[in-house]
Amino acid sequence: MNVRLGDIMVGHTAVGDGPPVVLVHGLAEGRQSWSDVQRRLHGYRSYAYDLRGHGETTLGEADGTLAQLGGDLARFLETQTGPAACVGYSLGGTVVLWTACKRPELVRRVVVSGTSSVVGRSAVGFFHSRIRAVKEDFGAFSADLRKDTAAQLARARDQLDLVMQRRLAAIGEGAGYVNAAQAMLRLAEEPLTSLLHNLECPVAVIQGEKDAFCPRKAAEILLGAMPQARYHEIPDAGHLMSIDQPTAYAQAIQAFLDERSHDK
Repeated sequence: MNVRLGDIMVGHTAVGDGPPVVLVHGLAEGRQSWSDVQRRLHGYRSYAYDLRGHGETTLGEADGTLAQLGGDLARFLETQTGPAACVGYSLGGTVVLWTACKRPELVRRVVVSGTSSVVGRSAVGFFHSRIRAVKEDFGAFSADLRKDTAAQLARARDQLDLVMQRRLAAIGEGAGYVNAAQAMLRLAEEPLTSLLHNLECPVAVIQGEKDAFCPRKAAEILLGAMPQARYHEIPDAGHLMSIDQPTAYAQAIQAFLDERSHDK
């Protein structure tokens, strides 16, 4: 399905029945990356949408900011679902956290996985390198993306070709990737961490045991800023938890969504 939200047309997929859950994908991905989780979630109507410039969502007047990406999520919640639980992976987690801080009336519960609230020096270099490659030599970027994807898998390396095919389809010509990477770069100078103490809704932080792209230190920073947050580690999983451990990943999300006793 496609719907106009402000300056963009947004592609999204809705599955199931029950309270709404909105799923926000990571960098170099699209809403298809949530298809397995959507099949496994029970008792909810889940909505997965493509971020601007990814998949079937147009780029619009992209400005490379987390505020714009978070504003897109807020608009989706306002017009498509009403207040909902939000689940974000990697980049998507930062989008969810920004929205929950700025528009708390729209976000009932938060689940973030493989997510950082700040970008360090090595990550700054990584994002600059990938942005430059997209703009100057997409073939070289594709080769780099394959290496990145392989490094994000701890055990399901036989799925590399399938994941790459899906990622390249979601990225298209790369403008949305550049826009999202620029938004992540801003976390180096404008971390989300200082905003997180304002969050009052239930929060869960999910981490892959062998995640080298977003290591345990990133989760510890989140947990330090949100002492009320729950933590769950997925064993023998890299950054791509949904590929390495699809059942355990979906079960962790389901379990937290079902913990209604912790709602405010």
